[in-house]
Amino acid sequence: MPVEPHLSPMPKDWQRALAVVAHPDDLEYGAAAAIAEWTAAGREISYLLVTRGEAGIDGLAPAECATVREAEQRAGAALVGVHTVEFLDHRDGTVEAGTTLRRELSAAIRRHRPELLITLNHHDTWGGGNWNSPDHRAVGRAVLDAAGDAGNRWIFPELADAQGLAPWNGVRWVAVAASPYPTHAAEVGPGIDRAVASLAAHGAYIRGLPGAEQDPHTYARSFIEQSLRSGGERYRGRPATLFQVFPR
Repeated sequence: MPVEPHLSPMPKDWQRALAVVAHPDDLEYGAAAAIAEWTAAGREISYLLVTRGEAGIDGLAPAECATVREAEQRAGAALVGVHTVEFLDHRDGTVEAGTTLRRELSAAIRRHRPELLITLNHHDTWGGGNWNSPDHRAVGRAVLDAAGDAGNRWIFPELADAQGLAPWNGVRWVAVAASPYPTHAAEVGPGIDRAVASLAAHGAYIRGLPGAEQDPHTYARSFIEQSLRSGGERYRGRPATLFQVFPR
């Protein structure tokens, strides 16, 4: 695959990021290698999960599945240096990108005050014939909207009046992992092993995938290395996580 000269290096002049995705494991499949290197460099990153992924394992009832997947997410996040993990408790599989979600995301942005927002592919497909899930589309689009909502005192004024959350205009970029239209790349090296361990932490989820009884670590190593190799081929030939970056 030829190098794509339009890909730029990810911005580095930031200190705080908030990663917002629909399900436990979304970040591990998209951005974890870059996140591992950013936290190792001293940057502060928090995770916000819109659901607990309770519809993600066919063999587990939703209540049990939610408990398992929350624990796996917290373990996986810690392995890449993220220790603040929050959940919104929307119902897995039926997330709607309306004002309720935008308000909750705006509140989180005002609390965490990030310069960088990270989310997962919000486009209809992954760049080919595979249709993206409704939750990914809804959450990604809501994140892009909430980046502006959080800074406007007249949108959701109750956040300031009732919750004391002052507007935050400090979001400078929204970075969309696994987008079929990347604009930026983060070269990775030492973070690869931590990203593999982070995805492998989702063992119950991985074993529940088609072709069950997969070894989580073997599966994670194969997926992460292939993804980063593909990203590197499109950038400078070294392993890279790709993002579509929307400047604010």
